[in-house]
Amino acid sequence: MNRTKPISGELLALKNTIEKYAIDYGLDFYPQIFEVCDYDTINILAAQGGFPNRYPHWKFGMDYDQLSKGYTYGLQKIYEMVINTNPCYAYLLQANNWVDQKIVMAHVYGHNDFFKNNAWFGNTNRNMMDVMANHGTKIRRYMDRYGADAVETFIDKVLSLENLLDINELFETSALKRSRKELVDQEKVESEDDGYLIDDRSAALKSFMRTKARTLKKEEKKEETEETISAERTQVSTKDVLGYLIQYAPIEEWQADIIGILREEAYYFLPQRMTKIMNEGWASYWHSTIMTQKALDASEIVDFADKHAGVMYMSKQNINPYKVGIELMRDIEYRWNRGMFGKDYNECPSMKDKIEWDTKLGKGREKIFEVRKSHNDISFIDEFLTPDFCERQQLFTYKYNPRSGRFEIDSKDFNAIKQKLLSQLTNFGQPIIEIEDGNYMNRKELLLNHIHYGVDLDVSFANETLRNLFAIWKRPVNLKTKYEDKEVIFHFDGKEFRPQS
Repeated sequence: MNRTKPISGELLALKNTIEKYAIDYGLDFYPQIFEVCDYDTINILAAQGGFPNRYPHWKFGMDYDQLSKGYTYGLQKIYEMVINTNPCYAYLLQANNWVDQKIVMAHVYGHNDFFKNNAWFGNTNRNMMDVMANHGTKIRRYMDRYGADAVETFIDKVLSLENLLDINELFETSALKRSRKELVDQEKVESEDDGYLIDDRSAALKSFMRTKARTLKKEEKKEETEETISAERTQVSTKDVLGYLIQYAPIEEWQADIIGILREEAYYFLPQRMTKIMNEGWASYWHSTIMTQKALDASEIVDFADKHAGVMYMSKQNINPYKVGIELMRDIEYRWNRGMFGKDYNECPSMKDKIEWDTKLGKGREKIFEVRKSHNDISFIDEFLTPDFCERQQLFTYKYNPRSGRFEIDSKDFNAIKQKLLSQLTNFGQPIIEIEDGNYMNRKELLLNHIHYGVDLDVSFANETLRNLFAIWKRPVNLKTKYEDKEVIFHFDGKEFRPQS
């Protein structure tokens, strides 16, 4: 897809101006590239996660159709797309008015700074434009070789498991990095199909090494009998389900490669999911700061206020990450400017003194830069959410009342509000699953464990997930959980999904 074009003329001049403002405020970002496109193209990009070239799959078309209808009926509008790459690419909607373009550019520089400096993004691949395109090419070749239906069906099953990840995989030790670099230096290879040298930034080499490793493992395991199972696959404890399947599932090389491709993409997007509130809050803070203090003309103030208010609107049913993020950033800045933290402040018995507290510390801006460097959404909310903040922002827990037909306040208790937020953010509100045993009951069955935090599994979802897992593992799969306050193991043997007695 090549339906975008670089900015020029007035937009390029505006980009240079906004970039200078961002630098003056101390933002540190990758080189920024803006391109413009029409609404149809930006919907395609959004449906594909921001990347112009992806593997063919029906879910991208489904997402595109939903976005297109939303735009056509005036239900939603995408102003920009920004991608975590180096250089950082961002797409502007051609139909945006001048104030929109200013807001979007300032917002993008906030995202760019966050991508570069937040620790959770530290090991993400900044060359994902090329990597995604390579993934698409490889999967198309597999479709040509093994059939589009077979490959797409397998992708469907893997995508149902792509949220079963281990956040610890986002971090690599220096020893692992050195080991990988040495491996790359030793194994520089020429691609027979594409004729280009694969370097250490290319996922194609990683795929090559995966294939080579699996071939060696197969040769080593030829002598393994039904009674002798590798100790590595038994009594394990890993949340990286896809990584485990690559190593131990009885699958073909092309299937292992596809799992590796989808796993790599899932881990690339994982930091963005883990920092949605912080990332959008940080970008919104800077677009607001740059616009109100530097970039706005007097004639543009009302238009900006209207657009900004629309972005910040928050309903009772859902948390708006833009609103919560920017307000909590501002609250941190305010508190650290006035010294409203620490033992003396927390133990002050007078509410009047607390309200008027001001030590003239002036470290608010420094503090929010520090926060954006090391936190994710969970630690951000856990450490900096306060009762005063919840009261000012009218953050309550709500519950639907069927008698009145509307959502009503359920609790104003700070601990209940905080716990509700954290439970929604922990693993994105999804169940935490780990593989416990690859040779359960000494029958080569797979045993997964649901780490229960008070919310039961949706049995229908568990049923479908185990069915897809069975298709890859090719032997019965089991899931241990708590259901209605009792420990139970759900079992699927290829025919029937049932709790084990």
